Amino acid sequence: MTNVIDQEQFHKRAAHLEEMLHAKLGVRGKTLERKFKRAGRLLPRRMRAAGRVLVETQGKMAHPIVMRQVDPNQVSSAFAELETHLKSIDPADRRRGKVLNWAGGTVMNLLIICALAAAIIRWKGLI
Repeated sequence: MTNVIDQEQFHKRAAHLEEMLHAKLGVRGKTLERKFKRAGRLLPRRMRAAGRVLVETQGKMAHPIVMRQVDPNQVSSAFAELETHLKSIDPADRRRGKVLNWAGGTVMNLLIICALAAAIIRWKGLI
């Protein structure tokens, strides 16, 4: 295997990864760097590290001499890890989880308010 990364292949995989970030996490941005920055904690630490590898590689692609410093195996494994992780995400399940978390928090707040109201009414002797 050569020590040089095929730029066309890199850009195709990066574009596919950008599409997956938008489809699975709803992350928007013009560049791969911006999308990873916006993804933030939606991605696990290891995936954020893989994203940093890809963003750094993308920056080095413009400079042929600096590009030789990039390890193609590391870049390939970063793409593979991110693609595998993003394929495992179900956007509908994420939305369902958000709605259930919101509903659970709201119900809990209502229970606390009702309990406080009942305690105050009891304390005042109205019950």
